[in-house]
Amino acid sequence: MKHFKTIIETKKYLSRMKKEGKTIGFVPTMGALHAGHLNLIKRSKDENDLTVSSIFVNPIQFNNREDLERYPRNLGTDANLLAHEGCDVLFAPETGEMYPDGEAAGFDPEFGLLDKVMEGKFRPGHFKGVAIVVRKLFEIVGPDRAYFGKKDYQQLAIIRAMVKMLELPVLIVPCETVRESDGLAMSSRNMRLTIAERNQAPRIYKVLCKVKEKKGKVPIWELKEWAVKKIQEDSDLRVEYFEIADCDTLMPLESWNLRQQSVALTAVYLGDVRLIDNLELFS
Repeated sequence: MKHFKTIIETKKYLSRMKKEGKTIGFVPTMGALHAGHLNLIKRSKDENDLTVSSIFVNPIQFNNREDLERYPRNLGTDANLLAHEGCDVLFAPETGEMYPDGEAAGFDPEFGLLDKVMEGKFRPGHFKGVAIVVRKLFEIVGPDRAYFGKKDYQQLAIIRAMVKMLELPVLIVPCETVRESDGLAMSSRNMRLTIAERNQAPRIYKVLCKVKEKKGKVPIWELKEWAVKKIQEDSDLRVEYFEIADCDTLMPLESWNLRQQSVALTAVYLGDVRLIDNLELFS
């Protein structure tokens, strides 16, 4: 696996590969890799000649400074995992390489209401930071396909909207959430859970599954209230939001339409760790 730290050497190598007619799959990450990330690498390898991954903890998408400082970093371990999975290229820049002179790109995307609800409401500026870094990574890598997990459902919607807005020549490939055997969605944040908290965390997915069973049978407002109450039966779990929304627009739904694709999305604090999860209700 080739390992680059600068934009210029990454662009130079990948430009040569593209001139040779190779297709490029791209998996952007912030490191702290787990099986969910590696599943994206496997999918890319199946569908492209060359697979590129990036590891960059993007400071401008954190609206909580402590969260940024606590984010786990282990480049050596992550690089070994990527190499073992057969990743061809790792791009792992420093912050100064991505944002010279401490400046972010002058890109100021407008997503309407898409970045104002749920994660956008509770993490102001987060999605602007995501859009800025993903756009820059796309410019550096020039992928044919880019792979994102559905666990970050709203992020996936934002990136799709950005690609459409800017008419970028990249296909966004959504991949199913990878879960532990007890249903907990794999996340880099899980490693911050205590043993007791880790045992409590699967309650989130269990409630989402019950919501899917009840879809169309219970009014949406009542089902949301039930879900919040059910999650918080464990006193260590605190729901920040629980929403049932349209799969495409992510606008909250007020009533069931069985022809309309919907998704349940939630953010829950367990101790000081914030976990997000979702489940498509009509899949």
